[in-house]
Amino acid sequence: MILSSQSIRSRIDRPVTEGGLILDPYAEESQQPASYDLRASEPVMIRRNMMTLLASKEWIELPVDIAATLRCRSSYARRGVFISGGFVDPGFRGHLTLCLYNCGTEDVSVQEGDRIVQMVFQEVDTPTDGYSGRYQDSHGVVTAR
Repeated sequence: MILSSQSIRSRIDRPVTEGGLILDPYAEESQQPASYDLRASEPVMIRRNMMTLLASKEWIELPVDIAATLRCRSSYARRGVFISGGFVDPGFRGHLTLCLYNCGTEDVSVQEGDRIVQMVFQEVDTPTDGYSGRYQDSHGVVTAR
């Protein structure tokens, strides 16, 4: 089940150990009816026919009963910018490294704070032990390890 804005907001007010979500800094203007728009941590030019790594402005912490999918915002997709590597495991903590590819005909400029990617939250049917991989507690852009 995909979480609604009401469910997302109610989890923001709770600790992660009690099923809460951390999106820091949280921005109400990024809250959508059934997703949250992640923002760019810094300005970047996404060159045509190139892949660019960009960190989310938000520090994310998911409880063990929530996973998330990252999707392109349509305003960027219409310009040819797509995201790859778009799944976040339950229990993840850190900044997300967004892998953005521009298959459009022009370079695309992104400013710090621009809403760049949608994060859709889904409940996991049975809580897990949580993510403990090599990207846990990531700060800023993290390249392949």
